[in-house]
Amino acid sequence: MAKKLLVYWNKQRVGQLHQNDHGELQFNYDNSWLNNPASLPISCSLPLSEKMYSRKECQGFFEGFLPEEGNRRLIAKIYGISAYNDFAMLEKIGGECAGAITFISTDEDNSQRDQKYRTVNETELAELLHKLPQRPLLAGESEVRLSLAGVQDKIAVRIKDGQLAIPLDGSPSTHIIKPSIKGYEGVVQNEAFCLALANQVGINAAKATIKFAQDVEYLLIERFDRISVNSNQDSNILRLHQEDFCQAQGIVSNRKYQNEGGPSLKQCFLLIRKFSSVPAIDLQHLLDGVIFNFLIGNCDAHGKNFSFILDKEIHLAPLYDLLSTTYYENLSRNMAMKIGGEYNINSINIGHFEKLAEEIGFSRKAVRDRVILISEKILKELHHSENTVEKKITEIIKSHCDRMIKQSYKNSN
Repeated sequence: MAKKLLVYWNKQRVGQLHQNDHGELQFNYDNSWLNNPASLPISCSLPLSEKMYSRKECQGFFEGFLPEEGNRRLIAKIYGISAYNDFAMLEKIGGECAGAITFISTDEDNSQRDQKYRTVNETELAELLHKLPQRPLLAGESEVRLSLAGVQDKIAVRIKDGQLAIPLDGSPSTHIIKPSIKGYEGVVQNEAFCLALANQVGINAAKATIKFAQDVEYLLIERFDRISVNSNQDSNILRLHQEDFCQAQGIVSNRKYQNEGGPSLKQCFLLIRKFSSVPAIDLQHLLDGVIFNFLIGNCDAHGKNFSFILDKEIHLAPLYDLLSTTYYENLSRNMAMKIGGEYNINSINIGHFEKLAEEIGFSRKAVRDRVILISEKILKELHHSENTVEKKITEIIKSHCDRMIKQSYKNSN
């Protein structure tokens, strides 16, 4: 049986997501959105058009809002739906997603909704975080409709005047909480350290702090796709639209790695050249992000870990999900995207970055100089720490920085 969901960009209706009689996704823009000269496409992969987009054309964007792997299967069991039914999943949990897009059943009116929240204290938060492995994204909780992509447990919350609250009925959040992961020692400290280091060396990255809810350590991340606006002396939250680089190219999440058909670095740089409103700035920022991910030992920087912000103009979002994956001996040493034709992080040298330069339209010298500059900046910011996690990550990063600097000077002489 055919079904449809209304698709909103904040309070404005954009179009309709359909599940046709064959169970396949389809999408079309509303005429009111198409006729508004200020309207933007909801995705670089879905240009403004009167056509009905097919499953092949639109699935990569819409499926990209949803959680992955085990969490997706658990959520499907909680709601009694198929784990492979993107439409049903968005119908159940697509009220508060990444960016500004929300999904509403056709008997509701999103434009008239008030923002609604349930305040939780530290004890209640600890209980919710303990439940996440069995109840991802708080699926099944009354009035909660949260969806965040990825495989890691997380929830979205609002913080106002120091008080934490769970968004209800599709209300917007301000922060994301990522608790510690069993079997991955120090993952919260790891990500906090890497995000802070990026900002210290002048690379735009998400802001995060380490917190505790009783015995549960978690990372509290400030959302860069949300801003506070004052309305009738109350502070409301406005969503900024974003999409990751897989969504922007219509690539489904299970193909996010280059060796599985996901985007390459060359494709990512071409994406910026095609769509960014400030390509010269964004190309440099993306290059810095690629270099930084390599230097910290982050092999998991795939296509879903880079995003555009779409807000009147299109520009690269701050970096996020920065983690030294090589800290963990059981994780792959292959990069999510090749650098100069090489996957293995231990085999990548300055020559591979020079080859990457040719692939992405930069001069070899410009990229080599940038690798040296960022390496030197990082080394100046690294300090001795008694913290076991930070100490080991520092050793990994110093090793990569020293190796790049030595190779660069050797090649230039």
